[in-house]
Amino acid sequence: MGRRIGIGLIHGAWHPRVLGAHRVPATGPVILAVNHAHNVDGPVLMGTAPRPVHFLIKHEAFVGPLGRFLTGIGQIPVDRDGTDRAAVTSALGVLEGGGVLGIFPEGTRGAGDFAALRGGLAYFAVRSGAPVVPVAVLGGAEGRSRLVPGLPPLRGRIDVVFGEPRVAAEPGARRTRAALDAATERLRGRLEEHLERARRLTGR
Repeated sequence: MGRRIGIGLIHGAWHPRVLGAHRVPATGPVILAVNHAHNVDGPVLMGTAPRPVHFLIKHEAFVGPLGRFLTGIGQIPVDRDGTDRAAVTSALGVLEGGGVLGIFPEGTRGAGDFAALRGGLAYFAVRSGAPVVPVAVLGGAEGRSRLVPGLPPLRGRIDVVFGEPRVAAEPGARRTRAALDAATERLRGRLEEHLERARRLTGR
């Protein structure tokens, strides 16, 4: 249901162009690591990814009817101020069940350049062994919606570029702080390289 709603929203309000969706493995656990520059990035991925996505979303969004809706379509609330064990358990459950977990590794909306990468992505990737697919959502840098500043211009083009899946560590790798820090740096390099390739590919 969430995917159908995402498809309707994105194609109704913007003009998405999806590149490299075939790189997302068709089965098995996958982590989509998405840059985050606009409020609409989550729905964009829900409407353009080839598989249903369960996103980790700030718990402040889970209020009233919106909260019930997000929960109903399988999204996961997370408290960003500390270690949210319930969110961690739910996210690992998605991967253990062979599903797709969506993460904004910068933790919050910003420049969308993967510069302020947090350690959560590496933890889930190392703990689950799931491959990480970098995703660049590009559009709106040349302007913002007049109605909602956090959105790209309505009816504008949004490019969604999927990268090659890579594992963050060898199977059975230790989950020490040093190992997770090293995995975070490796992932940062891969995500930044993908973003640069996506920008060249799309001219954004």
